[in-house]
Order: sequence, then C-alpha cells, then structure tokens
Amino acid sequence: MKLLTTTALLALMTFPAMADTWKDDYQVVKFGILSGENEQDRLERNEPLRAYLENKLGIEVEIFTAGNYDGVIQAISADQIEIARFGSSSYAAAYTATNGSVVPTLTTLKQDGATGYYSIVVTRCDSGIKSLEDAKGKVHAFADPDSTSGYAVPYFNMVNKEGFKPEDHFGTVTFSGSHEAGVNGVVNGAFDTAATWWNNEGAGVYQRMEAKGMIDEGVVCKIWESPEITSGPWTFRANLPQEMIADVSAAIQAFPSEDPEGYKLYSGWTEDDANPAVGFQTVDHDRYQWIVDMRQWIKEQRRKG
Repeated sequence: MKLLTTTALLALMTFPAMADTWKDDYQVVKFGILSGENEQDRLERNEPLRAYLENKLGIEVEIFTAGNYDGVIQAISADQIEIARFGSSSYAAAYTATNGSVVPTLTTLKQDGATGYYSIVVTRCDSGIKSLEDAKGKVHAFADPDSTSGYAVPYFNMVNKEGFKPEDHFGTVTFSGSHEAGVNGVVNGAFDTAATWWNNEGAGVYQRMEAKGMIDEGVVCKIWESPEITSGPWTFRANLPQEMIADVSAAIQAFPSEDPEGYKLYSGWTEDDANPAVGFQTVDHDRYQWIVDMRQWIKEQRRKG
C-alpha cells in the first residue's frame, strides 16, 4: 500500500476530519511498546498516554507488550495492533516485514531541537576495561536483534568504523533480551560489556536504572559512543483510515501540552537532565531509509558467515 507523503500527512493533521467515521470500526485501539525495560515499568510509563488518548479520542485504548521486539513487529504485521512506538531499527524491520505498509508520523523532540540519541557500550567501572580494544576476548551482550542502539548501530560501527567483526573480536557475543537486562548483566558479572542507549551524561538506560534503585550509582561506565541516531517513530499500519492516522497522531502530538505531568512520566523526565524530551516532531519514511539499508547490510554479513 502506498505510504502517505509528508505533505499529505501534515494536511490531514492540520485540518480536522470531516467526521469520526473511523471510530465506528475501531472502538478499541491498541498500541505496542518495545521491551526496553521490565514490563511493569513499561506499563506505568505509558499509562498516562494511554489514559490521555482514551479520553481525548473517546475510544478504548489498550497497551500491547511482548517479551521481545519481534513480538511487537509481528503484531503490527499481522494487524493485531494498530500503532506501535518503534526504535529506528525495529521500525525498519516492520517496514521490511510489511513490504512498506507502515506509516511513521512522529518522533521525539528534545529541548535543544535534536531528534536523536546515541548507542553506547558500557562496562563495570572497576573492570579495567577502558575501550573496545580492552574488551577483546571478553563477553559482550547486544540487547535485541531488532534494537537500533542495542544492536544494529553498534554492530555496523564496530565493523565499518572500529575495524573488527564483533564475533571475531569478543570472546563471546550474545543477546541479553533488553537494555536493562544487558546493564544488569554487566553489573552482576554475566557480561563484561553491553550495548545500550543514552541521550547525554544525565539521561540514559543505566542512569534511569540508578534513579529507580535497580543498580548502585557509579558502578557502570561508558567506554564507547556512536554517531547520533535518529529517534524511532510512532508508526501506524498503512491500511488504517487516513483520518484515523491523522487524528491519533494529532492527539499524541498534543499530549505534552495538554497533560504536562503525564508527559513527564511517559518521557522519563528528571530534574538533572540538561536536554529533556519536550514533545514530538513529524517524520516520514525517508528519515529512516538509511536504517533499512543498514539492516540489509547486516543481513548480508550474516549470510556471508
């Protein structure tokens, strides 16, 4: 199915639909969220948005979770959910799995105008590992095969920028299953290093885990950082009514201004974050084509053995 152009999408989002006829067919809307953190925290973090959308749109809204990224990708591919908040790589996976039949509409906007974040590799501060070279022969964990910052970007950069294949460089390469599990594995000694994400010195996975009391402060240190990654998009099935895509996207975009406290919980706002998320910016598929290409490159590398 042909994707909406940016111009067409903005037109739909700017002018209200003639009638809410799509609600007759979609009285329950489900949105999927990825397994970046434990399920309870995922649900609590997204509950303000779920409740806001339900009230704003006048329909029932449900959150869909899965044990891994692929569960959400398969759910949107099989028309089991209408919407998902993907990372860049999981969006690219969904785009490929559906032959392009998904529509990205919004991504996160930071206070300084940035719409990106970074992949990092972490270790225990007391491990003696100060660089990827120091981690040679050690146990390294990626997060999930469909994670942008937890796999695709660090893998691509290790081969093309750092000059080594992870399978040859590290003694063991494995998947932790989620970003938090990777960091926990580093803390408890299961992994020597792990790939995850962060925004800056004050905001990222391990800083969030410190704030929640999951790990002690000062135990985890960063040893590598990627170039900036485009933040992943809110993504809709392309076979949904265009008015529905426009209405739900407009509601999500209004969430930060209409429920500031709910948005703070959703976005993981903290007082010490120098560059917090402040809202959403419209995007289209062109923004993510390089991720699709990168995933294809990784797939070809696997085929080569």
